[in-house]
Amino acid sequence: MDGGAPGNPGCHAGMSFTALRDAAPFAPGPSSWRFFSERFEELARAGAELAAAGNPRTTQAAGMLAVLSSRASRARSGFAASPAAMVAVAAPVPTAPPAAVADGIESIEGEHLTLLYEGKRCIHARFCVTGAPAVFLANVKGPWIFPDAMPVERLVDIAHACPSGAIRYRRKDGAADETAPPVNLAAIREAGPYAVHGDVRLDGQPLGFRMTLCRCGASKNKPFCDSSHHDAGFHATGEPETGVADTSTAMLDVRNGPLSIDPEPDGPLQVRGNLEITSGTGRVVSRVQQARLCRCGASGSKPFCDGSYARVGFRST
Repeated sequence: MDGGAPGNPGCHAGMSFTALRDAAPFAPGPSSWRFFSERFEELARAGAELAAAGNPRTTQAAGMLAVLSSRASRARSGFAASPAAMVAVAAPVPTAPPAAVADGIESIEGEHLTLLYEGKRCIHARFCVTGAPAVFLANVKGPWIFPDAMPVERLVDIAHACPSGAIRYRRKDGAADETAPPVNLAAIREAGPYAVHGDVRLDGQPLGFRMTLCRCGASKNKPFCDSSHHDAGFHATGEPETGVADTSTAMLDVRNGPLSIDPEPDGPLQVRGNLEITSGTGRVVSRVQQARLCRCGASGSKPFCDGSYARVGFRST
């Protein structure tokens, strides 16, 4: 169409862009770099010919194509000159490390540590597969954990970020294993569990320093969360009101130390020890040395128990 729109006189409508070939990506390697480099060279030559007519917009477009062609050429040259780059692109699938399973806990042997994975405690927070994608391979069949795929100190940080304690470790290089945090915390996750981080004795047993405990009442792995709150349609805020400042939020003299959490039969979680209860965003909700935390999902004073477990017939088994 000649003439163009009123705001763009002299412009012409062109054909729409169509994909005439398979849109699947090229296989990685030097051949794909060569293809793109050659196509950009062709586009740059055509742009230069069109720019000879003197149209400012065509000249500007030709300049952009020339820059892209130059970048593609440099990238192709750098790839060809770097054998390491080719190895990185075509890296072989790593050999599966030695692994064993006992009591539902998988132990994967790395050079510097033994990585432990307990699937029943996993709540799929995804800090592992997003923070360490070379170590934790998502959506693969067979071995999926490769502890030596990243520096050990960084991997330890990723393990510490796992709120459920499904990922733990034992150092083999003489460095210290995980220790209790300086403050015992229970974070209330939005429409989800309590994420506890502390020197915990759960029902009298030391089960690590991180765990997520069910508060919807629907978990099939009580007292741990198994993500049943999603299917159960559990709705409970992760931002409950802060308690009265001069009582329930007064600073504790000691903020760490042993923390006993005892699930009462068909009842709440009985907590004894120094504990700061926070909202999901970290705001202090309450500081306690003993409390009964709701785990039936029905309390009207969440996160604390108000006896509703008896009314709703909550069962802990």
